[in-house]
Amino acid sequence: MQRVTTALTVVVLVAVVIVAAQLAERLGIQPPLFLLGVGVIACLVPGVPVIELSPEVVLLGLLPPLLYAAALSTSLVDIRANLGSILSLAFGLVLFTALIVGAITHYVLDVHWGVAIALGAIVAPPDAVAATAVARRVGLPRRVTTILEGESLLNDATSLVTLRTALAAAGLAVAHGEGAATHPEPVGPADVAQSFAVAVVGGVAVGVVVFLLVGWLRRRVHESAADTALSFVAPFAAYLPAEEIGASGVLAVVTAGLLLAHKAPLLQTASSRLSERINWASITFILENLVFLLIGLQVKAIITAVREDDVALGNAFLLGLAVLVAAMIARPLWLLPMTWLRRVVGREQDADNTSTLVVSWAGMRGVVTLAAALTLPQNTPHRPVFILVALMVTVGTLVLQGLTLPTVARRLGVRGPDAREDALQEATVVQATTAAGLRAIESRTEVDTSTFELIQRQATARVNRVWERLGSGRDDEETPSETYQRIRLEMLAAERTELLRIRDEDSVDQAVLRTVLQQLDAEEAALAYRVSRHERLRDEVLTTPSQVAGNCDHLRDDQGFAVPTTPEGCEECRALGMTWVHLRLCTTCGHVGCCDSSQGRHASAHFHESAHPVMRSLEPGESWRWCFVDEVLG
Repeated sequence: MQRVTTALTVVVLVAVVIVAAQLAERLGIQPPLFLLGVGVIACLVPGVPVIELSPEVVLLGLLPPLLYAAALSTSLVDIRANLGSILSLAFGLVLFTALIVGAITHYVLDVHWGVAIALGAIVAPPDAVAATAVARRVGLPRRVTTILEGESLLNDATSLVTLRTALAAAGLAVAHGEGAATHPEPVGPADVAQSFAVAVVGGVAVGVVVFLLVGWLRRRVHESAADTALSFVAPFAAYLPAEEIGASGVLAVVTAGLLLAHKAPLLQTASSRLSERINWASITFILENLVFLLIGLQVKAIITAVREDDVALGNAFLLGLAVLVAAMIARPLWLLPMTWLRRVVGREQDADNTSTLVVSWAGMRGVVTLAAALTLPQNTPHRPVFILVALMVTVGTLVLQGLTLPTVARRLGVRGPDAREDALQEATVVQATTAAGLRAIESRTEVDTSTFELIQRQATARVNRVWERLGSGRDDEETPSETYQRIRLEMLAAERTELLRIRDEDSVDQAVLRTVLQQLDAEEAALAYRVSRHERLRDEVLTTPSQVAGNCDHLRDDQGFAVPTTPEGCEECRALGMTWVHLRLCTTCGHVGCCDSSQGRHASAHFHESAHPVMRSLEPGESWRWCFVDEVLG
């Protein structure tokens, strides 16, 4: 009966997560905050069973896969590029916050400094799940999102190691079961430093070992299902051994995840990477949202436990408010001077004040804070009060900062990456990779002319699909790629209908039909993905992103603009009665031609006829240039 009740509870929780998340999307509310509210309301309803969130469930069951999933979606290159800012927040800010909160707690409750700093370590780290969910929904610049993700991936390790050493300094030990062992005697500063170093170095070392082991296995596993199952084992294979030897399991998981994600194109097949992405997206959706629902469900039980402590409930709430304010203020107090200092020494030249202010307000806490509080030994002074404070900081930051962060970013003018700039960078990358692919086969003697021309047309169409996302973004006319996608999707629908008719007649082997259906699904998924990206683009001036700006002699010597000979459109298209897609201007003579997605491809034709190397976009709101000779933007 107990197993049935447990299974039914899990089913109900997952069902609530699915329904509430979909409802939150329709209401325009961030799902984490909505589920948090659902949990708080549910725990106050009579008859709803009490669901205890044990530290073992969070630290062993939820934290490793959530951290691993976050690491898989984080760029190691971006982490390295912003490592200084990330380490400043993940290590320096956590310790700074722990000291401030510890001082307040020591003054209010008159507890041992080690116990007081332990509370500071508990409430110090912003949450990876909350930071990622809110930052991406708000639409923050990629650098800001990278810093928040990197910070939240690493600061849990700093927090848990600081918690462990602070409790050891107070003569206590972190609870791992029903009871809690008491440390024989308080440790000294040298012991604390040694423990911290072992946790950091050991965690990274275990993560590297797991990366090497999983990488070795992946080179020998070629089935997508087996490879995906291996990825489910990886976070626990990193976390458990690291914790067993006294190292940081969090750092082990993050290290393994970042390295495996970075090397995935070399270690995994395309189908394995696709399978892993889909499966981890489903797991992440359930776990991320379930975490906030479970946090809300703890409110009633925690308040009941505080009533039994010798600290009055009102005083406990006042302490919680003081710690909440301190945790929120500590972030800008640390971040603003550190950013200024890094700018002075030349390490933060690309940082701006508005982005720094947004980062300083993005300090949402999450499940790690509450789980860390639950690991406090049973004989910790005022343990229920500490758990209540952790809950108040978690809920308070999620509500106060999570709800207002979009407004703060909007008021400061901080916005996410421009979709057209992304398209321009994507077009440059796709053009370069496609050209490399064509060069690799153009000298192959076994490739006949018709096959090479077919491959070349398909490759050119793939490049043109990206370029067509640029331009004025008119809604009255379809680009050639959009027309193809629309017609092909209609064909796929008809093909699927016929396939289902054949299936129902049972005249063909079902395994054969299933293979054909999977092929149709793969093509439709690819087309649907491209269609979904053709969103309305912003009406802003589009210049060349510095990351992909070329530095060739033709662009450097080019004057940048010439008077258009036919500003009303492509000269050849007008003469031949053709329709162009986008317009390009020769910066040498002012000739106006159509892009390669157009039927005439007159801009490229003009280059081949005149050898004028540089053109620029003649579309409204675009100021980028292109060198035909070196095939680079400028």
